[in-house]
This record gives sequence, structure tokens and C-alpha cells, in this order.
Amino acid sequence: MKPAPFVHHSPRTLDEAVSVLGEVGHDGKVLAGGQSLIPVLNMRLAQPAHLVDINRVAGLDTVTVSGTSVRVGATVRHAQLEKDDEAYAVLPLLRQALRNVAHPAIRNRGTTVGSIAHADAAGEMPSVAVLTEAVIEAVGPRGRREIPSAEFFEGPLQTVLEADELVEAVRFGRLAPGTRTTFVESARRHGDYALAGLGLAVDVEGEGADAVVRGARASYVSVTDIPVVVDLTEAVAGQPVPSPDWSAVEDLVQAAIAPEADIHASSDYRRALAAELTRRALTSLTTESTGGAA
Repeated sequence: MKPAPFVHHSPRTLDEAVSVLGEVGHDGKVLAGGQSLIPVLNMRLAQPAHLVDINRVAGLDTVTVSGTSVRVGATVRHAQLEKDDEAYAVLPLLRQALRNVAHPAIRNRGTTVGSIAHADAAGEMPSVAVLTEAVIEAVGPRGRREIPSAEFFEGPLQTVLEADELVEAVRFGRLAPGTRTTFVESARRHGDYALAGLGLAVDVEGEGADAVVRGARASYVSVTDIPVVVDLTEAVAGQPVPSPDWSAVEDLVQAAIAPEADIHASSDYRRALAAELTRRALTSLTTESTGGAA
């Protein structure tokens, strides 16, 4: 399959890209990494008349670490962010999640911001965005606006972005000092879309036999229509780290999600798998002597 005919635009500045989008509106699509968009075009599930290729726009390929966030530009590749040691030092969850994204060849070309803008609930990075309370920086003919990730996703492959807007960057929020994080998923083959998965952030107080869990939050992959955060605190708060009882966690997770069945797994199986993965992730994090974000 090949895409339907389109006009390719290659702006050199952000203002030029915004101007083109303003002219073409709903007939345009933004191209960055293209690892999600191009297959959709090839299968003719979408047939935009214009592609606005932002790969030559200067300044969109940087990762910036500040005291409150990790800012990722629109053309930063997954592999670039995965290998960024400064970003990993303050927000390990980024690398933990990115290692689960598809295959190395995809990560070398695909963009983290593009994955979030694509809004596929089976993708890892949208779930990281909501777990870290990320802010999406959008720009369009009417100017710039900042959109909290909790308000960004409207449905499968749907966001609040206007047709003439693009995402300039995403700011992932840094977690509280001492927070332990992990990202786990289950797939038929590594790199395939996950049957279920989650990002997890856990707050543990104390060390050794005196350590207790104070709270936990999780965001899920492939079991919700849009990425959401499930607060697990009521089920884990006060649990002793040496011998926790996670049964209440499994019940809470299964009640909070409503996955759809498909040819790969039933709804009940995905729900049970998500709960089991949560239990395993909690066990892994609470039995580590160190871990998580600074």
C-alpha cells in the first residue's frame, strides 16, 4: 500500500510551519518521526492533502532539564531521550518506559512528542505524560498555549489540539525526591504492542525492616481508551515493605479499568493481567534498597 497523493511542505522555522498549518487546516498533518503516521497513510486510514514536515525546523531537537521538569522538543527521537543521562538522573521513568517502545529501529526515528500527540492508549509515552503531570506546549496561528496532560487526551487517537496547531514540546514533571519508579508491560513479543502495561511511582518512607509505603500512583497501557492515572494510595498506604499484602491493590486496579476485548486477549484477561503486573511492579520497587527518581 502507498499513501494517497499529498503536498509535502518543509518549513525551516516554527512560524513558517504554523503559517502552513493555518492555511491548510484539516487537510494537513504534521510529520516528525512518522513511525505512527506513515503506516496510517499507507493503509489509507487517513488521506491528508498536505504533510507539514517539521524535521528541518531549528530548535525542536533539544532536551532541557530544569528544577521542575524535563522539556522534550518535538523532533527529539526516542533513542536520543533514552540515552540522555541528565534526563535519566532526574526522571528515570523516561528511560524505563522508552526501553519498551517498539524496536531500536523505530526508536531511532520515532519522536517522543509525536507519540504523545498521536494519542494511542497502547503507547507508552502518553501514560508517562499523565503520570508525571506533563504539560503540552502547543502553538498555532492564535499563539501559544499550555495544556495539562490530564486535559489533553479526548479519546483513542484524539486530543484537544486544533487542526492548525502543533506540539512544540512536552514538559514532563519531575517527581518528588525519593520516589521510586518503574515501567513494566506484557507483550507477545518484546517490541509488540503490550497486552497490558503500566508506569508506577511509589513513595517509600524509611529503610530496612522499618520501611513503609506512603503512596503510589500508576498509569496504564492498552487497558483504557485514554491514558489515566489510578491512585493506589488507599490500598498501599502503611503497608510494611518487608511483608506487604497487595490483595487490595489488585481489586482496586480491576475496578478502575475497563479494557476492550480483541483478537489478542479478552477484557477479563487484560484486566487480570494489569492487576498482576501492578502487584509485581510494587513488589519489585518495595524490595529494592534504592531506586526511582531524585
